[in-house]
Amino acid sequence: MCFVNPHLSLTVLVDNNTLTDRYFGGEPGLSFLIETDGKKILFDTGYSEMFLQNAEKMEISLLDLDVVVLSHGHLDHSGGLFPLIRHMTRSIIEGIPVKKPLLVAHPWCFYSRPKLPVPDIGIILSEQEMSRFFEVATTTIPRRLTNNLVFLGEIKRTFKFEQADPGMRKIIMADGSVKADRIMDDSALAFQTNEGLVIITGCSHAGICNIVEQAQLVCGEHRVIDIIGGLHLLTPSPSRLKKTGEYLQHLQLQSLHACHCTSLSSKIALAGYCPVQEVGTGMKLEW
Repeated sequence: MCFVNPHLSLTVLVDNNTLTDRYFGGEPGLSFLIETDGKKILFDTGYSEMFLQNAEKMEISLLDLDVVVLSHGHLDHSGGLFPLIRHMTRSIIEGIPVKKPLLVAHPWCFYSRPKLPVPDIGIILSEQEMSRFFEVATTTIPRRLTNNLVFLGEIKRTFKFEQADPGMRKIIMADGSVKADRIMDDSALAFQTNEGLVIITGCSHAGICNIVEQAQLVCGEHRVIDIIGGLHLLTPSPSRLKKTGEYLQHLQLQSLHACHCTSLSSKIALAGYCPVQEVGTGMKLEW
């Protein structure tokens, strides 16, 4: 069931970019605060405590979160988890009320990810340790967070041009085996409006076209009005960039808020296919 007039607000707590005359910090990471259906949902935590500092300056409390969603386990999206836990712990000690949020993620989010020479580029805290501070719910299948907001689960990868070489990335599985890390835990959110879908993504390692297809299938809605988040188009091949642009053009988006891991050259190229908009820390969008 969906609301007749669904509403969602999204505040960029941290992004690579900052905006002119908005004096907040930026870092190579991503964190959004989503508010809808009376729920406060934190989507990713950036690399450090920067998202907390920005939230405090915006006079936004993160002690009453209902849900924390991790788009995937990389440190530039999950590195702020420990600062968040420290903030929650300090507040409890000081007698300030703190909610115990639900934490939603793909189960592989918590697996170790060596990428030599770095021992681990993933979440340092284990799922068991995280369960002391969060109600951890890992899932590979879609999960509805509110009437109109859904976690897409594991993304089916059908477009060959979006399949990237894992290179040096490895992942250590629960049984101790080591595999090439194709970042199968990469997921996203979809919000259902009366006009179509808003897709909220962290890094789009699964491929933004694959993510859109999953969102359309899960929500039973083919119209897409906006996409916000990282598209992982840092150094894409000309062929991949062209095919991505053509796919997005076919959607007839009202806007594309490409940020985080999308290079300037990719944004310029995509602007030839759809209306690319600026994104930066402190920005607030509403649908």
